[in-house]
Amino acid sequence: MIAFLFRRLLQGVAILVTVATVTFVLIHAAPGEPFAGQLDDVRFTPAQQAELRRQRGLDQPLATQYVRYMGRLARGDLDVSLAQQRPVRTILAEALPRTLLLMSAALFGGFALGILVGALQAARAGSWADRVAGRITVALAALPDFWLALTLLLLFSVRLRWFPVSGMVDPTMHEYLSPLGRLRDVAWHLALPATTMALIFAAVVARYQRQALLDVLPDDFVRSARAKGVSERGVVLRHALRNALLPTITLFGMALPALVGGSLFVEFIFAWPGMGRAAVEALSARDYPVVLGTTLVSSALVVVGSIVADLLAAAADPRLRRG
Repeated sequence: MIAFLFRRLLQGVAILVTVATVTFVLIHAAPGEPFAGQLDDVRFTPAQQAELRRQRGLDQPLATQYVRYMGRLARGDLDVSLAQQRPVRTILAEALPRTLLLMSAALFGGFALGILVGALQAARAGSWADRVAGRITVALAALPDFWLALTLLLLFSVRLRWFPVSGMVDPTMHEYLSPLGRLRDVAWHLALPATTMALIFAAVVARYQRQALLDVLPDDFVRSARAKGVSERGVVLRHALRNALLPTITLFGMALPALVGGSLFVEFIFAWPGMGRAAVEALSARDYPVVLGTTLVSSALVVVGSIVADLLAAAADPRLRRG
Protein backbone atom coordinates (compact mmCIF):
# COMPACT_ATOMS: atom_id res chain seq x y z
CA MET A 1 0.00 0.00 0.00
CA ILE A 2 2.92 2.38 0.72
CA ALA A 3 4.36 1.87 -2.77
CA PHE A 4 0.89 2.31 -4.24
CA LEU A 5 0.45 5.63 -2.38
CA PHE A 6 3.96 6.79 -3.35
CA ARG A 7 3.25 6.21 -7.06
CA ARG A 8 0.00 8.17 -6.83
CA LEU A 9 1.75 11.05 -5.05
CA LEU A 10 4.44 11.25 -7.74
CA GLN A 11 1.75 11.30 -10.40
CA GLY A 12 -0.03 14.06 -8.50
CA VAL A 13 3.11 16.22 -8.33
CA ALA A 14 3.67 15.77 -12.08
CA ILE A 15 0.07 16.82 -12.75
CA LEU A 16 0.42 19.96 -10.61
CA VAL A 17 3.64 20.98 -12.37
CA THR A 18 1.97 20.49 -15.75
CA VAL A 19 -1.11 22.48 -14.70
CA ALA A 20 1.04 25.31 -13.36
CA THR A 21 3.02 25.46 -16.60
CA VAL A 22 0.04 25.33 -18.95
CA THR A 23 -1.91 27.90 -16.94
CA PHE A 24 1.08 30.25 -16.84
CA VAL A 25 1.50 30.08 -20.63
CA LEU A 26 -2.21 30.51 -21.36
CA ILE A 27 -2.79 33.45 -19.03
CA HIS A 28 0.20 35.31 -20.49
CA ALA A 29 -0.77 34.44 -24.07
CA ALA A 30 -4.27 35.88 -23.67
CA PRO A 31 -4.80 39.40 -25.05
CA GLY A 32 -4.53 42.33 -22.67
CA GLU A 33 -2.47 42.78 -19.54
CA PRO A 34 -2.87 43.77 -15.86
CA PHE A 35 -3.24 47.43 -14.92
CA ALA A 36 -5.06 48.02 -18.22
CA GLY A 37 -7.18 50.78 -16.73
CA GLN A 38 -4.14 52.60 -15.36
CA LEU A 39 -2.03 52.06 -18.46
CA ASP A 40 -4.76 53.53 -20.68
CA ASP A 41 -5.13 56.61 -18.48
CA VAL A 42 -3.60 59.62 -20.27
CA ARG A 43 -2.50 61.02 -16.90
CA PHE A 44 -0.38 57.91 -16.38
CA THR A 45 3.00 58.83 -17.86
CA PRO A 46 5.14 56.36 -19.84
CA ALA A 47 7.72 56.49 -17.03
CA GLN A 48 5.07 55.48 -14.50
CA GLN A 49 3.87 52.69 -16.78
CA ALA A 50 7.41 51.35 -17.16
CA GLU A 51 8.03 51.56 -13.40
CA LEU A 52 4.80 49.68 -12.65
CA ARG A 53 5.73 46.91 -15.06
CA ARG A 54 9.26 46.77 -13.62
CA GLN A 55 8.02 46.52 -10.04
CA ARG A 56 5.93 43.46 -10.84
CA GLY A 57 8.48 41.88 -13.20
CA LEU A 58 6.22 42.17 -16.23
CA ASP A 59 9.00 43.74 -18.27
CA GLN A 60 11.06 40.56 -18.08
CA PRO A 61 11.06 37.88 -20.83
CA LEU A 62 8.37 35.26 -20.41
CA ALA A 63 10.95 32.53 -19.73
CA THR A 64 12.44 34.58 -16.89
CA GLN A 65 8.99 35.21 -15.42
CA TYR A 66 8.24 31.48 -15.60
CA VAL A 67 11.46 30.50 -13.82
CA ARG A 68 10.79 33.05 -11.08
CA TYR A 69 7.20 31.86 -10.76
CA MET A 70 8.17 28.19 -10.44
CA GLY A 71 10.89 29.12 -7.94
CA ARG A 72 8.39 30.98 -5.76
CA LEU A 73 5.94 28.13 -6.15
CA ALA A 74 8.54 25.62 -4.92
CA ARG A 75 8.93 27.76 -1.78
CA GLY A 76 5.17 27.94 -1.26
CA ASP A 77 5.03 31.62 -2.29
CA LEU A 78 2.05 32.41 -4.53
CA ASP A 79 3.03 36.08 -5.00
CA VAL A 80 0.88 39.16 -4.33
CA SER A 81 -2.40 39.98 -6.05
CA LEU A 82 -2.03 42.67 -8.71
CA ALA A 83 -5.55 44.00 -8.14
CA GLN A 84 -5.97 43.65 -4.37
CA GLN A 85 -2.34 44.18 -3.32
CA ARG A 86 -2.63 41.32 -0.84
CA PRO A 87 -0.76 38.02 -0.68
CA VAL A 88 -2.49 35.39 -2.79
CA ARG A 89 -2.14 32.95 0.09
CA THR A 90 -4.26 35.27 2.25
CA ILE A 91 -6.94 35.52 -0.44
CA LEU A 92 -7.03 31.74 -0.90
CA ALA A 93 -6.99 31.13 2.86
CA GLU A 94 -10.21 33.14 3.08
CA ALA A 95 -11.87 31.64 -0.01
CA LEU A 96 -10.82 27.98 0.21
CA PRO A 97 -12.75 27.02 3.38
CA ARG A 98 -15.92 28.47 1.87
CA THR A 99 -15.44 26.49 -1.34
CA LEU A 100 -14.67 23.32 0.64
CA LEU A 101 -17.87 23.82 2.64
CA LEU A 102 -19.90 24.14 -0.56
CA MET A 103 -18.19 21.19 -2.25
CA SER A 104 -18.47 18.95 0.83
CA ALA A 105 -22.19 19.61 1.14
CA ALA A 106 -22.68 18.96 -2.58
CA LEU A 107 -20.45 15.87 -2.57
CA PHE A 108 -22.01 14.08 0.38
CA GLY A 109 -25.53 15.15 -0.53
CA GLY A 110 -25.04 14.02 -4.11
CA PHE A 111 -23.53 10.69 -3.09
CA ALA A 112 -26.27 9.92 -0.55
CA LEU A 113 -29.10 10.87 -2.88
CA GLY A 114 -27.55 9.16 -5.90
CA ILE A 115 -26.90 5.87 -4.08
CA LEU A 116 -30.44 5.88 -2.67
CA VAL A 117 -32.08 6.58 -6.03
CA GLY A 118 -29.85 4.05 -7.83
CA ALA A 119 -30.65 1.35 -5.26
CA LEU A 120 -34.38 2.00 -5.53
CA GLN A 121 -34.20 1.89 -9.33
CA ALA A 122 -32.29 -1.40 -9.32
CA ALA A 123 -34.68 -2.96 -6.80
CA ARG A 124 -37.62 -2.07 -9.09
CA ALA A 125 -35.89 -2.40 -12.45
CA GLY A 126 -38.28 -2.11 -15.37
CA SER A 127 -41.11 -0.57 -13.34
CA TRP A 128 -42.68 2.80 -14.04
CA ALA A 129 -40.81 4.28 -11.08
CA ASP A 130 -37.50 3.10 -12.56
CA ARG A 131 -38.34 4.60 -15.96
CA VAL A 132 -39.45 7.95 -14.49
CA ALA A 133 -36.37 8.17 -12.25
CA GLY A 134 -34.15 7.26 -15.20
CA ARG A 135 -35.56 10.06 -17.34
CA ILE A 136 -35.16 12.57 -14.50
CA THR A 137 -31.54 11.60 -13.85
CA VAL A 138 -30.71 11.84 -17.56
CA ALA A 139 -32.28 15.30 -17.72
CA LEU A 140 -30.43 16.51 -14.62
CA ALA A 141 -27.10 15.12 -15.79
CA ALA A 142 -27.51 16.90 -19.14
CA LEU A 143 -28.37 20.28 -17.63
CA PRO A 144 -25.62 22.94 -17.51
CA ASP A 145 -24.91 23.77 -13.88
CA PHE A 146 -25.31 27.52 -14.42
CA TRP A 147 -28.76 27.00 -15.98
CA LEU A 148 -29.96 24.91 -13.05
CA ALA A 149 -28.46 27.46 -10.63
CA LEU A 150 -30.34 30.32 -12.31
CA THR A 151 -33.58 28.30 -12.34
CA LEU A 152 -33.38 27.50 -8.62
CA LEU A 153 -32.41 31.09 -7.85
CA LEU A 154 -35.34 32.56 -9.78
CA LEU A 155 -37.84 30.05 -8.39
CA PHE A 156 -36.91 29.70 -4.72
CA SER A 157 -35.25 33.06 -4.04
CA VAL A 158 -36.86 35.62 -6.34
CA ARG A 159 -40.37 34.24 -6.77
CA LEU A 160 -41.05 32.20 -3.60
CA ARG A 161 -38.51 34.01 -1.39
CA TRP A 162 -37.76 30.87 0.61
CA PHE A 163 -33.98 31.30 0.44
CA PRO A 164 -31.55 34.24 0.27
CA VAL A 165 -30.63 35.54 -3.17
CA SER A 166 -26.87 35.72 -2.67
CA GLY A 167 -23.96 35.72 -0.28
CA MET A 168 -22.83 33.43 2.51
CA VAL A 169 -24.42 35.24 5.47
CA ASP A 170 -26.87 38.02 6.17
CA PRO A 171 -24.60 41.11 6.06
CA THR A 172 -26.80 43.00 8.55
CA MET A 173 -27.93 40.49 11.17
CA HIS A 174 -25.26 37.78 11.15
CA GLU A 175 -22.99 39.43 13.73
CA TYR A 176 -25.89 39.83 16.18
CA LEU A 177 -27.07 36.21 16.01
CA SER A 178 -26.34 33.47 18.53
CA PRO A 179 -23.83 30.74 17.53
CA LEU A 180 -26.73 28.48 16.56
CA GLY A 181 -28.35 31.35 14.66
CA ARG A 182 -25.13 32.02 12.74
CA LEU A 183 -24.89 28.34 11.81
CA ARG A 184 -28.49 28.40 10.61
CA ASP A 185 -27.80 31.58 8.65
CA VAL A 186 -24.86 29.98 6.80
CA ALA A 187 -26.86 26.79 6.17
CA TRP A 188 -29.75 28.84 4.75
CA HIS A 189 -27.43 30.63 2.32
CA LEU A 190 -25.67 27.34 1.48
CA ALA A 191 -28.87 25.47 0.59
CA LEU A 192 -29.40 26.57 -3.01
CA PRO A 193 -25.80 26.51 -4.32
CA ALA A 194 -25.14 23.15 -2.66
CA THR A 195 -28.43 21.74 -3.97
CA THR A 196 -27.57 22.86 -7.51
CA MET A 197 -24.30 20.94 -7.53
CA ALA A 198 -25.66 17.96 -5.54
CA LEU A 199 -28.59 17.35 -7.92
CA ILE A 200 -26.38 17.17 -11.01
CA PHE A 201 -23.87 14.91 -9.28
CA ALA A 202 -26.59 12.70 -7.76
CA ALA A 203 -28.01 12.06 -11.23
CA VAL A 204 -24.66 10.66 -12.40
CA VAL A 205 -24.15 8.60 -9.23
CA ALA A 206 -27.64 7.13 -9.49
CA ARG A 207 -27.02 5.82 -13.00
CA TYR A 208 -23.71 4.25 -11.97
CA GLN A 209 -25.21 2.74 -8.84
CA ARG A 210 -28.24 1.31 -10.62
CA GLN A 211 -26.10 -0.49 -13.18
CA ALA A 212 -23.66 -1.76 -10.55
CA LEU A 213 -26.50 -3.23 -8.51
CA LEU A 214 -28.07 -4.85 -11.57
CA ASP A 215 -24.72 -6.54 -12.23
CA VAL A 216 -24.54 -7.87 -8.65
CA LEU A 217 -28.15 -8.97 -8.05
CA PRO A 218 -27.92 -12.17 -10.18
CA ASP A 219 -24.86 -13.43 -8.22
CA ASP A 220 -24.97 -16.61 -6.17
CA PHE A 221 -24.63 -14.95 -2.77
CA VAL A 222 -27.71 -12.82 -3.50
CA ARG A 223 -29.74 -15.91 -4.45
CA SER A 224 -28.54 -17.58 -1.26
CA ALA A 225 -29.73 -14.65 0.82
CA ARG A 226 -33.15 -14.80 -0.82
CA ALA A 227 -33.30 -18.56 -0.23
CA LYS A 228 -32.67 -17.96 3.48
CA GLY A 229 -35.77 -15.78 3.64
CA VAL A 230 -34.11 -12.36 3.71
CA SER A 231 -36.49 -9.64 2.61
CA GLU A 232 -35.88 -7.98 -0.75
CA ARG A 233 -35.00 -4.75 1.01
CA GLY A 234 -32.44 -6.56 3.14
CA VAL A 235 -31.02 -8.34 0.10
CA VAL A 236 -30.48 -5.03 -1.71
CA LEU A 237 -29.23 -2.94 1.20
CA ARG A 238 -27.27 -5.41 3.34
CA HIS A 239 -25.90 -7.80 0.71
CA ALA A 240 -25.96 -6.50 -2.88
CA LEU A 241 -25.33 -2.80 -2.20
CA ARG A 242 -22.17 -3.40 -0.18
CA ASN A 243 -20.67 -5.34 -3.09
CA ALA A 244 -21.83 -2.83 -5.71
CA LEU A 245 -20.24 0.27 -4.20
CA LEU A 246 -16.84 -0.07 -5.89
CA PRO A 247 -17.85 1.66 -9.15
CA THR A 248 -19.42 4.46 -7.10
CA ILE A 249 -16.29 4.80 -4.96
CA THR A 250 -14.16 5.22 -8.07
CA LEU A 251 -16.62 7.88 -9.21
CA PHE A 252 -15.46 9.98 -6.24
CA GLY A 253 -12.26 10.82 -8.11
CA MET A 254 -14.26 11.95 -11.13
CA ALA A 255 -16.58 14.05 -8.97
CA LEU A 256 -14.05 16.61 -7.79
CA PRO A 257 -13.11 17.93 -11.27
CA ALA A 258 -16.81 18.40 -12.02
CA LEU A 259 -17.46 20.03 -8.64
CA VAL A 260 -14.44 22.31 -8.94
CA GLY A 261 -15.51 23.40 -12.42
CA GLY A 262 -19.15 23.71 -11.39
CA SER A 263 -18.31 25.80 -8.34
CA LEU A 264 -16.81 28.46 -10.61
CA PHE A 265 -20.21 29.31 -12.11
CA VAL A 266 -22.37 28.42 -9.11
CA GLU A 267 -20.35 30.59 -6.73
CA PHE A 268 -20.49 33.50 -9.15
CA ILE A 269 -24.26 33.20 -9.68
CA PHE A 270 -25.03 32.96 -5.95
CA ALA A 271 -22.24 35.42 -4.98
CA TRP A 272 -20.77 32.73 -2.73
CA PRO A 273 -17.39 34.15 -1.61
CA GLY A 274 -15.26 31.14 -2.52
CA MET A 275 -12.47 30.33 -4.96
CA GLY A 276 -14.78 30.19 -7.95
CA ARG A 277 -15.90 33.75 -7.47
CA ALA A 278 -12.33 34.84 -6.75
CA ALA A 279 -11.18 33.19 -9.99
CA VAL A 280 -13.88 34.89 -12.09
CA GLU A 281 -13.06 38.31 -10.64
CA ALA A 282 -9.32 37.70 -11.11
CA LEU A 283 -9.85 36.70 -14.75
CA SER A 284 -11.78 39.87 -15.49
CA ALA A 285 -9.03 41.95 -13.84
CA ARG A 286 -6.20 39.96 -15.47
CA ASP A 287 -4.82 39.35 -11.98
CA TYR A 288 -2.19 36.76 -12.94
CA PRO A 289 -1.15 35.61 -9.44
CA VAL A 290 -4.73 35.00 -8.24
CA VAL A 291 -5.70 33.17 -11.44
CA LEU A 292 -2.64 30.95 -11.14
CA GLY A 293 -3.20 30.41 -7.43
CA THR A 294 -6.86 29.44 -7.73
CA THR A 295 -6.12 27.13 -10.66
CA LEU A 296 -3.29 25.43 -8.80
CA VAL A 297 -5.29 24.93 -5.60
CA SER A 298 -8.27 23.61 -7.58
CA SER A 299 -5.98 21.15 -9.35
CA ALA A 300 -4.54 20.10 -5.99
CA LEU A 301 -8.07 19.37 -4.75
CA VAL A 302 -8.70 17.22 -7.81
CA VAL A 303 -5.41 15.35 -7.31
CA VAL A 304 -6.15 14.73 -3.62
CA GLY A 305 -9.65 13.53 -4.47
CA SER A 306 -8.29 11.14 -7.09
CA ILE A 307 -5.72 9.73 -4.63
CA VAL A 308 -8.40 9.25 -1.97
CA ALA A 309 -10.63 7.49 -4.52
CA ASP A 310 -7.72 5.24 -5.57
CA LEU A 311 -6.98 4.37 -1.94
CA LEU A 312 -10.63 3.57 -1.22
CA ALA A 313 -10.86 1.43 -4.34
CA ALA A 314 -7.59 -0.34 -3.47
CA ALA A 315 -8.83 -1.00 0.06
CA ALA A 316 -12.02 -2.50 -1.36
CA ASP A 317 -10.22 -4.51 -4.05
CA PRO A 318 -6.58 -5.51 -3.23
CA ARG A 319 -5.97 -6.43 -6.86
CA LEU A 320 -5.89 -2.72 -7.72
CA ARG A 321 -2.86 -2.11 -5.50
CA ARG A 322 -0.66 -3.73 -8.13
CA GLY A 323 -1.76 -1.16 -10.74
